[in-house]
Amino acid sequence: MRNQKYIMTKYRLTALLIFCFLSLSMIHAQNYETYTYLENDSLTLELDLFLPENLSQDGVPLVIYVHGGGFSTGNRTSGHNLAKHLVENNIACASITYTLYMKDKSFGCDGILSEKVKAIRIAASQLWHATDFLIKKSQQHHLDTSRIFIAGSSAGAETVLHAAYWDRSSMQLYGRVLPKEFEYSGVIAGAGAIMDLNLITKENKLPMMFFHGDEDPLVPYATASHHYCPPHSSGWLMLFGSYSIAEHLREINGTYSLTTFQGGNHSYAGAFIYQNQQPVVDFITRVLAGEKFREHRLIDVKRSR
Repeated sequence: MRNQKYIMTKYRLTALLIFCFLSLSMIHAQNYETYTYLENDSLTLELDLFLPENLSQDGVPLVIYVHGGGFSTGNRTSGHNLAKHLVENNIACASITYTLYMKDKSFGCDGILSEKVKAIRIAASQLWHATDFLIKKSQQHHLDTSRIFIAGSSAGAETVLHAAYWDRSSMQLYGRVLPKEFEYSGVIAGAGAIMDLNLITKENKLPMMFFHGDEDPLVPYATASHHYCPPHSSGWLMLFGSYSIAEHLREINGTYSLTTFQGGNHSYAGAFIYQNQQPVVDFITRVLAGEKFREHRLIDVKRSR
């Protein structure tokens, strides 16, 4: 009987130790905290915040990532690989949820132009709200609010480009407006585009990183309509893609890095997000060092296949 009790006690202790080990392993693997950054009668939006292990008292840089998916699909977990690589390089990262306004709506040529614009406006407004939330949490998490970058792929890239240059006081939808003097430190856009190049001026230009396939059939690499829709389409929307923005920045003496995937389609929207994230780290490092650059790298994807 005594041996039986001893065996049971030993078994329970072993099971408890295994449970504790697995729990600690899961916590370590998770490596982030989830916060609700916007909540009202109709919305509950969350973000996952990844922090480096060694936080400086002066604060660490922060990247806020917006996922792709045509404003109808996708979720914030698609930014986790980027976030994990960033924290290894002492850069914090928040990957956000935002309203998928185009869910069950057409985002193609047969869609409605005003609905497309509204989808971008909603996402940009929520990105501003997430930024404000993280600024208010900055002391708690040792974030440097003077070094905040925004990044996105596809729909997320369209979001960050407009969030960087739209007038927040007139375009914000949720009441909370970032301080007028606040500006992002840089923009990272994978297969993104902006509706109006005139939004980017000599006075407000930011360091920008682009990567884009030059045969993207959805978001134009240069200047064309969204999805290359004909002008009579209900969803016709003119867009200026990565190459056009980079050329505009060159003309106004801006800082940018453009990687063109020659022969690449829209799948290259996540080229430096889902894998090979080091170019993002390199861009941030150079910007924070005060480096000025205008560069265009060509990668022939057809030859590398």
